[in-house]
Amino acid sequence: MSEELVVRRISNGTVIDHIPAGRALKVLKILGITGEEGLMVSLVMNTSSKKLGRKDIVKVEGKELSKEEVDKIALVAPTATINIVRNYDVANKRRVELPRRIEGILKCVNPKCITNAPREAARPVFTVISEKPLKLVCEYCGEYLTEDEVIAQLTGT
Repeated sequence: MSEELVVRRISNGTVIDHIPAGRALKVLKILGITGEEGLMVSLVMNTSSKKLGRKDIVKVEGKELSKEEVDKIALVAPTATINIVRNYDVANKRRVELPRRIEGILKCVNPKCITNAPREAARPVFTVISEKPLKLVCEYCGEYLTEDEVIAQLTGT
């Protein structure tokens, strides 16, 4: 007897696969999906994976992700793949890529940074200095952001 994961196919939308185990709810939070939008969402957590050992999967019917949403997902799920589904077929499949520079998505944690000054028009810009563990540096003041701080900012937790 073989074990098989059965999740209904979607006709149009996005499948986010290879999310590190336990991060699917963070991905939903980043996408602003609460369940009240009327979108059909399938969520699989801690399923077996040959590549990761364990993984999560999120399927969202009727939604294609923007570049900014994909960039945010890359920060919390750098192993994820994004599958765009149209008419039940995968129209586009790609791995998320962690951008080298992250602009306007995160806030510098240094209260004295120019990006936090109310009268300045400087947008926060961070450079990735380490992917595993994730570590970013503010291009303006040199303050570091850790993976936990990035996740907290993106998910509001």
